[in-house]
Amino acid sequence: MSTTTLQRWICESCGYIYDPEEGDPDGGIPPGTAFEDIPDTWFCPVCGARKRDFTLYEE
Repeated sequence: MSTTTLQRWICESCGYIYDPEEGDPDGGIPPGTAFEDIPDTWFCPVCGARKRDFTLYEE
């Protein structure tokens, strides 16, 4: 049993939520990719903000 839950991250600029279960196929990030494993060159698919502009999303 896995106790690891992939966490979602939110763009501080536009509110886009990166969901690891969905990934960002248009941005070259396959489903199942943890946010920490995304290259630093990745950017928000909605507004173009940098990866470092995302914060952990807590419901």
